[in-house]
Amino acid sequence: MSTKVKEALFELIRSMSKSEKRYFKLMASRHTIGEENNYVVLFDFIDKQLVYNEEAIFLFFKGEAFLHRFSITKKRLYDHILQALDAFHSNSSVEAQLYRQLHSAQILYDKSLYDQARRILKSAEKLATKHEHFILLQKINRMMKKLVENEGYTDETSELISDIAQKDRFLQDEVQLYNVLWNIKSELFSLMNTKGAARSETDRLLYASLLNDLPTPKATSGFDQRFLYNHIQSAFFFAIQDKANCAEWLDRNLLLFQDNEPQFNANFTTYLSLLTNSIYIHESLHNRARANELLILLRALPNERGTILSEDVQVKLFASINSVELGVLIKRGDLEQAAKLVPIVEQGLRVYDGKITPTRRAFLSFKLATVFLGMKNYTEALKWVNSILNDSELDPAEDLIAFTYLIDLLIHLEMKHDNLLPYALKNTQRFLKSRGKLHGFEKVFLQFIARRIKTNNPFDAELLWEDLLQDLSELNHDGLDKIAMEYFDFRTWAEAKVNKKEFASLLKEKSLARLKTAS
Repeated sequence: MSTKVKEALFELIRSMSKSEKRYFKLMASRHTIGEENNYVVLFDFIDKQLVYNEEAIFLFFKGEAFLHRFSITKKRLYDHILQALDAFHSNSSVEAQLYRQLHSAQILYDKSLYDQARRILKSAEKLATKHEHFILLQKINRMMKKLVENEGYTDETSELISDIAQKDRFLQDEVQLYNVLWNIKSELFSLMNTKGAARSETDRLLYASLLNDLPTPKATSGFDQRFLYNHIQSAFFFAIQDKANCAEWLDRNLLLFQDNEPQFNANFTTYLSLLTNSIYIHESLHNRARANELLILLRALPNERGTILSEDVQVKLFASINSVELGVLIKRGDLEQAAKLVPIVEQGLRVYDGKITPTRRAFLSFKLATVFLGMKNYTEALKWVNSILNDSELDPAEDLIAFTYLIDLLIHLEMKHDNLLPYALKNTQRFLKSRGKLHGFEKVFLQFIARRIKTNNPFDAELLWEDLLQDLSELNHDGLDKIAMEYFDFRTWAEAKVNKKEFASLLKEKSLARLKTAS
């Protein structure tokens, strides 16, 4: 049996919020499960484990009867937890309410209480229409057909039959449209994931070919259909590096959300991603006024919708808001303002410890390391870098880890760790080699560090910074070479060294110049 299957119960328990755990125990106390409610005792023991350890369970509960068929015990506990979670979240979503209404209508139908079943179906239809749950509307329509068949075909039912047929056609078209759009979107994102940004006319035509049969939603089409269409367009223009058009389609989806208030709750994480992507694109286009406007909307989200947010969404909000704001402030060279966010991020990382994903935690840590590096607080920068490099939960394939190794070298260089730097260089070379091909930026930077280690003369060291700046300027800034500058502006760092300027000041100077050019 795989470790993943064995740990399913542990993962489910660890994913539960305090409120969900209380509710499960309340249900268990009302309906005792097994002798002396051993399931709750087992639940508590597993909940206290930081890492799943089945041997510790058998040692602690030695002699208990439920250990004889432990796989069955775990399965039953798992099922009881899901039942409790189902009851706890029964009113948490429109979809859950609709399924409950459909089930109630079926029960009433089976008892021949047809009028009562019809009333519940009408209520469900109203709710499903408001929230555009077209699949469930099809199920409601199907049950309405059963009621018609049961009552017989009369003059009174002819109008109802015509109404059902009209709804069928509309729902079928909408579901088909959604499926076609979803498939095109998935093909597009799959290509973007494997190929990256278009670098030639051939690449651009390849991306464009995916949109050849893109259907256009009608004005009467549902929210999901219109959102998907705009989403595909924004992703396509991002893929072909046309950020201006990408921004336009992102803004269309933001307007779509503003015009469809009921969709906020059901699609909150989608809206959050849309908002953060829009800020990134507008900032990269130097549309600072628009980026600031969207940042205000992003910061307001926890207070505006705090009562409806699950813990998982709260974690995503914390990570997204601070990651985006740190990124914007770093890009603008406003490191002092970025430093004010450090205590907020540190507190959030403590509060959400165990809940925030390793990747989100690492991205926040990297941005904090960047802030401290830019402010010449190398000790703090190194602390955050080490928190990433020592995190065994991170996927080594993440680009972030590669850039963290490079930042680590830069910090050791600035701290004059002459004894540590050669070892740090070897570790970095070994790690990058394990990832396969070295990219242009990585080669240039590692060669610079290797030469710098051998240089004691300060005048020669200055010449090496000039060489690095020249090499970085000559790189074809596509692919990973371009991504490297998104993570940290190594070129501006080298430029600051050559021109004996402060890194933050030069970042700010460049940002204002780009802003002036854009306006």
